Amino acid sequence: MDEPPQGEITVLLAAWRQGDPEALNKIMPLVYAELHRIARRAWSQQPHNNTLQPTALINEAYLKLASSENASFKDRMHFFAVASSAMRQILVNHAKGRLAAKRGGARAHVSLDDVQPVHQEAAEIVALHEALDALQAVDPRKSKIVEMRYFGGLSVEETAEALDISVRTVNRDWRLARSWLIREMNREST
Repeated sequence: MDEPPQGEITVLLAAWRQGDPEALNKIMPLVYAELHRIARRAWSQQPHNNTLQPTALINEAYLKLASSENASFKDRMHFFAVASSAMRQILVNHAKGRLAAKRGGARAHVSLDDVQPVHQEAAEIVALHEALDALQAVDPRKSKIVEMRYFGGLSVEETAEALDISVRTVNRDWRLARSWLIREMNREST
């Protein structure tokens, strides 16, 4: 299937921003393959026993975007950046739900042998989310880069384009942010 012209997506995003509710329905088939690639990357970085598959992640992100009251996207890459953010929140909520289920929030009986890895991996996702929120308070751009690269699965080049910064800046901020997050997560676990 041929890629749609980037301008077509931008035009539809503008129509959606101006209140055309059908514009999102027209956009989704045009961006689905890219969203699926992003979701697959985000999913592959999650625990191996993660039950939220890429297609479900896309569907939930679509619902989140469709219900957004303030949908305002500059262009195609900005749309993918916001979609990455939506996917991050969905993955974090899913991990928090798994933690709540481990603490007795679910009715199904699970053996203790099965719970530990799920709890540990879900806790790591939540810890990363909390550390990323702390980074957001200190350096919003670095936080956004991590969100787009880790949760959104965007490449360095795609992240640079979406944030309108250089590839070199993305690479530098990505390295610094990862170091900062590792220190923050280690500090919180002690």
